[in-house]
Amino acid sequence: MNLNERDFTVGDVPGVLWLPETLPAPLVLLGHGGGRDRKSPPMTGRAELLVAQGFAAAAIDAPGHGDRPRSPYDDEEIALMQRAMATGEPVGPIVVRYNADLARRAVPEWQAVLDMLLELPEIAGPVGYFGLNMGSAIGIPLTAADSRITAAAFGLFWPDLVAEAAKRITVPVEFAMQWDDEHIPREAGLALFEAFGSAEKSLHVNTGRHKDLPRYEADSAVRFFVRHLKK
Repeated sequence: MNLNERDFTVGDVPGVLWLPETLPAPLVLLGHGGGRDRKSPPMTGRAELLVAQGFAAAAIDAPGHGDRPRSPYDDEEIALMQRAMATGEPVGPIVVRYNADLARRAVPEWQAVLDMLLELPEIAGPVGYFGLNMGSAIGIPLTAADSRITAAAFGLFWPDLVAEAAKRITVPVEFAMQWDDEHIPREAGLALFEAFGSAEKSLHVNTGRHKDLPRYEADSAVRFFVRHLKK
């Protein structure tokens, strides 16, 4: 499928917008995972699924990722994560701490990007958010802070430091986790799902390790957005 892809920049934040043939279209924001960028295969794959269902999709590079320079703090935290993975030490405390800082920086950037996108004639809300791993670390506080996001799909993250934001989310949520995740204990994944304040939320649990999340969960997320953004 050939995607109608449009690059943009808001301030110093690079982004990409994918558009369907029929316009104007509802919008889904895509948050990438750690070490990825706005055009990494998971982002373009999810964008393709969304565009096929008549959605516009947008992604930006998170701080210190993609075309954005790393700060000394970024370098330090990434080195600590890589060392922990190499030695078999728990990586969760480092990821949670670092991703919380990334979210602090990224949430206002996403809001400025959303301001710009909603001014485009090609976009005619409503708005959804889809992000796993670091995409959840950023997307949960973003969704809690911005009422323009009316449905969200998250997954694969710890409750530490995002549970309070999750409690403030009341829009429909779909959440995915891995039952045998070697990094995120199942009790932690269940605790984060429980924290969401949404009256309508669904939990998708699959067997397997952290990186074994089935690709069909992306199809499920798209169906979720069809239900909630195309009423």
